[in-house]
Formats: sequence, C-alpha cells, structure tokens
Amino acid sequence: MATKVITRTREHEALTDRHVSDMRSAFEADPAHRLMQNAVAQHDVNDVALDRTVVTGADHTFSHVLDDWSPTHQGKSGRCWLFAGLNLLRVDAMKAMNVKKFEFSQSYLMFWDKLERANFLLESIIDTADRPLSDRTVAWLLDDPLPDAGQWDMFVSLIRKHGVVPKATMPETESSMNTARMNSILYYHLRQAAARLRGPHSNGAGDEATSAVKHDALKVIYRILSIHLGTPPERFQWQWTDQDGQFHRDGETTPLEFAQRYVATPADDSVCLVHDPRETSPLGRTFTIGYLGNVVGGGPVKYLNVDIDLMKRVTLSLLLDGKPVWMGCDTGKQSHPRLGLWDAGLFDYPRVYGTDFSLTKAQRLDYHQTQMTHAMLFTGVDVADDVPRRWRVENSYGDEGGDKGFFLMNDSWFDEYMFEIAVPRSYVPAELHAALELEPIVLPPWDPMGALARMS
Repeated sequence: MATKVITRTREHEALTDRHVSDMRSAFEADPAHRLMQNAVAQHDVNDVALDRTVVTGADHTFSHVLDDWSPTHQGKSGRCWLFAGLNLLRVDAMKAMNVKKFEFSQSYLMFWDKLERANFLLESIIDTADRPLSDRTVAWLLDDPLPDAGQWDMFVSLIRKHGVVPKATMPETESSMNTARMNSILYYHLRQAAARLRGPHSNGAGDEATSAVKHDALKVIYRILSIHLGTPPERFQWQWTDQDGQFHRDGETTPLEFAQRYVATPADDSVCLVHDPRETSPLGRTFTIGYLGNVVGGGPVKYLNVDIDLMKRVTLSLLLDGKPVWMGCDTGKQSHPRLGLWDAGLFDYPRVYGTDFSLTKAQRLDYHQTQMTHAMLFTGVDVADDVPRRWRVENSYGDEGGDKGFFLMNDSWFDEYMFEIAVPRSYVPAELHAALELEPIVLPPWDPMGALARMS
C-alpha cells in the first residue's frame, strides 16, 4: 500500500504587532518575569536556576568505590571514548604490574583510529559514488568525515588489530591535546580525496584505478598524522619499578604482544546495552548504525536495547563485583562541571522561565533535544537498602571539578540521560542472549544513537 501524503493548505501566518503586544503584556503581567530578567541579566542563568537543595544533598561519599587512581585528561579533543576505554583497561594492567600510576597511550590509538577511519570513510565514498552529492547519506559522510569521537565497538576493533602501548612510548602532543588544527587539514584532504574518487567512478574507472586513488590519499593522511602525533612504534622496550620497589623488564615487545600481556579485560566478549525508549526501537532487539565504524573488516557497532532498570541492575552488579563500567550519556544536560554533579532537577528552569520542560526521554531523542555526547567510566555506587542512590563517575578532564575529577551522578539523572554501557556478555540476562545473535535493525547514519561517534 502506498504511503498517504497529507498536503497542508493552511497559509503561513506572519508575526504581527498585535501578537508582539500580547507577548509584552503577558511578560509584564507577572512580577516574577521581571525579577528573573534582572537576575539573569547579571548572572549565568545556571547560577540563577541552580537548585540548592540538590547541591547541599550531594556529598561525594559512596558505599562502594573502586578507584584509587588519578583521572586522565583528554584536553581539547573528542577522545572521551578512547580515554574511558583505556581507563577501564588500565585497572587490570596496574594490578598486573603492581603499580599505582599507569596510562596506556591515547595518542597511539588515536593515530590508528584516524587512519583506519579515513580508509572506512573513503570506502564509503566509493560505495555511494553513484549517488548525487545532494543525497543525504553522501552529505552526512562529507559533513564530518573524521571526528575524534567513537563508540565502544570501534575501540574493541582498534585493540584487536593494533594492540596498545604505554603512554611513555607514544606520549601526547600539542595536536593530540588540541585537535582542531590537525582535523581541519585532515578534513580538507579527505574531501579532496572524495572528489577525486567520485570523479573516476563517474568516468567508468575500474576498481584498480579507484584503489590507487584511495591509497595515494591514505599515504597523505598517514603523513599528516605522523607530523602531528608522531609515528606509532612497531616495537618498543618496556621496563618499570613496582610500588614495592622491585624492578621489572619485559624486553622488546610489539603493541599486540603488550596487549596480550596486560589487557586482561575480555573486550572481545563485551556487549553494548542501550536504553532507547522510542516507539520505533523495540526492547530486546539489536541495532546498528549505517556507515558508522572505523576498521574495515572489524566488528559492527551493535547495541542491544533494554529498559533502564535492567541497565542499572547490570551496572550495579559489575561495580559490586569490583569492575568499572564504560558508559555513554548526554553529559551536557542538567550538569554542573565545577561541582561535578548531575541530577535530573539540578537546574529549576521551569521556575526561571515560567513554562514547562516536559518532553519525555523518547521525545527528546525524536526531536533532537538529546543524544549521546560523552563517554566516561563508572567507578563507584552508593547503595542503600539494595537500591542505588547515586553513582561515581571518572571523567577525563583532569582533577578539576567534583571530587578531584570524579563526578557524582544522582540516580534521577541516570534515568533521563544515560544511554549506553559496555558489559561482559556473562552479565547480560540469559533470556536476552538469543537476541544478540539476531540480524540487527539498521538505523540511519544520522540517528541520535550514533551521535557519540560524531562528537569532534
């Protein structure tokens, strides 16, 4: 049956002087509006709206805390997913080495993600070369071709193919900590490569010629990345002194060998659980995102949709078992960076503006008001009468804000702005295991559930 198209015949209505007069009268009729105008004219609206009862009720104490380490710092980059992933993996690595301080190199994985994703992007450009530039998917591919951001499954693909190295072996650079300039150069050359790839395709060039154009472009991308980030090591020496004063030497090793030795977390056996309450997203089904990934031939970005209470129960189980949890959320909503505090009612905007803010979580997804914007690590929880009250989160912006870089998430915020956790398959209820084997529903590339991998 053909879809019925409803044509609206209503004429557009202009904004008139009478409408504006009515608005002015309504504003001036309530003294509270003028009071708020005076306050917000002199102060940040969040300072005015901040609910003091939430602030005074939030102390950074938890019944269960895993972290006894310092937070990392991603600088002015969108590498939160890499930092959160490597922060998770370093917990077991520090235990294996018997050290209090250790970081894997974030620059190393960033280098390979950028190069792999450049190849992934150019392959996608080749796939869509018969479509017009105005096609929505082509426009989406070209709009932000090589962002810093990513997803858990993309992180796993990088570890599986390229391994890891200590931070000392490939340290941060100016460009890794402040990626805007480097990205602008990379974007130019990727778009230039896209123009060249679409040209030969339209002229009937064969696969060999197309592949040659792509590989010439990737040589340039490799050169740019090496200039900005350094060249990733093929082999390196590793030695250290543990917290008992004992000296250790591994000798020469490769990144994959280093990963086999010190990455104890079974990342390959992990599952991404998401909470997507939209009517179009059935619970108990798997989803993927079109054209979202980094390693060609790597695993797809794949989610299992569950209700929020199940997501909480799984997160709680992992934390009580002493395991931190990688997660994705919308950290820009109802959050105070300096206080390190998230609560669904942290800012009383309804009282400031005299109107309701009543969109549901599903509606906020549908109408582009929320999406995954940041990845972090759960490292603690406060449980009373077997119920989680608040959650402890390791951010990746150094030790400023919150409790020396560790933030407090009240449980109300978890309900509204948490979207994803990565967990071992064994923590997924048995009745959902069959769903993991089903062919995933493919969401369009621009769906908000793929947004975490689009934040530069």
